[in-house]
Order: sequence, then structure tokens, then C-alpha cells
Amino acid sequence: MDNFFHFQGFTPWVFLVDFGMLFGLMLLGKLIRVKVPLIQKLFIPPSLLAGLMGLALGPNGLGWLPFSSNLSSYAAVLIALVFSTLPFSSQKSSVKEVVKRVGPMWVYAQLGMLLQWGVMGLLGIYLFKSIWPSLNSAFGAMLPTGFYGGHGTAAAIGTAFEHVEGAMKWEDAMTLGMTTATVGVVMAIVVGLVIIKWGAKHHQTQFIADFKELPNELRTGLLPKEKRGALAECTTSSISIEHLTFHFAIVFFVAILGYIMSVAVKNWCSGLSAPYNGLELPVFSCAFIAGLIIKKLFDLGKVSDYVCAKTIQREGSFFTDLLVTCGVASIKIGVVVKYWLPLLVLILVGVVVVFLITFYFGKKLSNNYWFERSIFAWGWWTGTMAMGIALERIVDPEMKSKTMDDYALAYLPIAPIEIILITLVPISFSAGWGGLLMWICLALSVVLILLARAMKWWNKGK
Repeated sequence: MDNFFHFQGFTPWVFLVDFGMLFGLMLLGKLIRVKVPLIQKLFIPPSLLAGLMGLALGPNGLGWLPFSSNLSSYAAVLIALVFSTLPFSSQKSSVKEVVKRVGPMWVYAQLGMLLQWGVMGLLGIYLFKSIWPSLNSAFGAMLPTGFYGGHGTAAAIGTAFEHVEGAMKWEDAMTLGMTTATVGVVMAIVVGLVIIKWGAKHHQTQFIADFKELPNELRTGLLPKEKRGALAECTTSSISIEHLTFHFAIVFFVAILGYIMSVAVKNWCSGLSAPYNGLELPVFSCAFIAGLIIKKLFDLGKVSDYVCAKTIQREGSFFTDLLVTCGVASIKIGVVVKYWLPLLVLILVGVVVVFLITFYFGKKLSNNYWFERSIFAWGWWTGTMAMGIALERIVDPEMKSKTMDDYALAYLPIAPIEIILITLVPISFSAGWGGLLMWICLALSVVLILLARAMKWWNKGK
């Protein structure tokens, strides 16, 4: 293969070869998902299968696929593009509506995030580092980076740690985060199916379905003609500019504004005294801020009438699929081997911690359909939102519990806090006050529990 794909330096052809192979692996992953029943039962997405094949066959594995050395760098660009889509694809709802309808669900989802970060982050500082002193103080935070955050957060935080200057630079963070994210996807389904079987046996489920009863499109991922919907609503005429071109232009423009903002902050801080002279805001965070500003300008200028939220959301999903494949394929096996024992213990402890958080608070903050809501949270908080939906469709095939509707609304006030936390984690640990941030997460969790009790959202029954 090297005889065909041998280039000097990085060229557009290197880019074409890299992404040509990535997309080829995605197609192969999709074929495997369609044809292999075991893969269907585990709901493993083709993007993850493609990443695993890229890892096995690429430079970090057998070396059969000639990926360039830039493979790991693509993740940083893709996560900036993903965050650029968020301001344009989110739903609009007032805080009053959220409080009135889904207050308990909001507290539950917010607790799931804060407790996972706080508990695992502090365990990394006080427990794991005492057993393995050479570990980075942020090692415990790699569990929620992958479990709660997923491959996107792993790329964001890993990139931020790689760009830290000086002794606090931690290049292994990307691989560790991608590894926990990959394991988390498997844990979401494997453990989730075991929990569902237990719930059905002990009469905890309200609407149960066997895997064989699920629609074929959920298992294979292929939609029949009668269930195919419109991809988006065209807002521009192709005689002037193609609809997709217009929307991709918005996303890429926002991403480059985020990059400019990040570089500007870094250059400005370089003239300050320590510890602020090394401060660098991640590009993905700046891209999100730039997106909010552009979105506001679009609203004022009536441009938003021609921006299709569904199209932007699809573009975000496109970048996310690529991100998962790139991230997994670029995992450094040597780093995983180096950390294998503490990493194994971290994952085992993390599964137990997340399980207790998910199902204890799921019962306490749900007056009905507690199992359906909790199993969705399990899939989301260990794997991805897609994993949560897959598990939810098994226990509630007709969506009668309205779990998805409530979560969509409850997540609106959570998203900004999540982005702030993802931004602060690498900055705080690099500056030496990561422990303070983790304690703040726990303190906010206590406040939320007290709020739930005061609002009578806390279920005191069995």
C-alpha cells in the first residue's frame, strides 16, 4: 500500500487518502451492522466499528492501512465543527416551561453529570494517585470524559491537554479518553441488556419488548421506504447556492471564528504574568461562543428564517460519526498497555459508581416510569445518547413514557453547564486546582438534592 500512497508532507491528496479510507471503513462497518446479528443486538454503530477496524489495521495496529500521522489531529478540528452546530440546532424553550414540566428530570440529569465528574475526579486525585503516584492528577476525570462525555468530549479534553505548555502537558489524555469512551459504548449495551432482563423479571418495567420484537430498522439501521422521512427543509434555491452548501458555510465560518478567538486569547495571555500566561481557551468552546453570537445576529436580521435546524443537526451528526471513527482509529495501543492496570480499575470502579448514581437517583426523582427513565440515562451516561435511545426502545417501544420528550427539554439548561465544565477541566487540572473544581461539582450536587426536596420532587417511597 505504501507504494501507492507515498507522499512528502501533508498535501490535499493525503487528506483524500485518509478520509477515503475512513469512509470506506464506515461502509464496511455498516455492512457488518446489517449482516451480523450479534452486532445488531449490541447496537454497535458503524462509526465505532470503523474506528476499531482502523485501529486494528492502521499504523497503531497491523500497519496495513497507510493513515497519515495527522489522523489524531483531525479529531480536534471535527469537535470544533460539532460544537459550531449546537447553537443552530437546539430547541427553544423557556426556563419556566422546563421548571413546570420536567423539574425532577432536570435535577436527575444534572446530578448524573455533576456526580460522575465529581466522584470520579476526586477518586483519581485521592485514591488512584495514592496507589500509583506517577499518574496524572486528572486520571480519574478520564472516566466521565469517556462515559458521560463520549468520544466528542474525549477529543475536546484530550486536545486541550495536548496544547498545554510546560510540565502539565499530557499527551496520553486523548488515548485514555477515547479508550474509556469506546469501553463505555460496550458497557452501555451489554450491562444495559442485563439490567433490562432483571427489570422484566422483577416486574419493574411498564412496557417491555424482546429484541426480536423490535422493528427491523432499529436492528439493522436501514429504513424501509414507507418509514423514510425528509432529510431537511430546503431554504435556498440551488440556482443561487445549494441548500447544503449554505448550511456547511455557516458551520465552517463559525468554526474558523472560534479558532481565531482561541488564538487571540492565547496571544493576549502570553503577555500576562504566571499562571495566566499559558492560558488557552479550547477552539471548540470558542466556536460555541461564536455560534451563539452569530445565531443572535441571524435572529436580529431575520436570517434565521432561512437556517434549517434539522440540516445543521444532521451536519453535526455527520461530523460526530467522523469524530468517533478518527478518535478510535488513532488510539495509541502503547498508552493503553502502559496504563492497563489503573485503567482497568478505573473502568470497573466507574461502572459501579455510574450504576449507583443512575438507578438510585432514578428512583428518587421519578414518580412514574422510573425504570424506563433510568435505563435511558444508563445508556447515555456510559455510552452515547444513541445508546440510551436504543435501550429505551427495548423497554418502551411505543414511547409511552415520554422519556425522550422530557429529557430533550430538561437538557436545555444542562448543555451550557456541560460545555463550561468540559472547558474548565483541562484548564483547572493543568493549573493545579482540578480538585477544587471536582469539589464544586459535589457541592452543586448537594444543592440540587436539597432543591429537589424543597420542591417536593424527591420520592420518599420505596
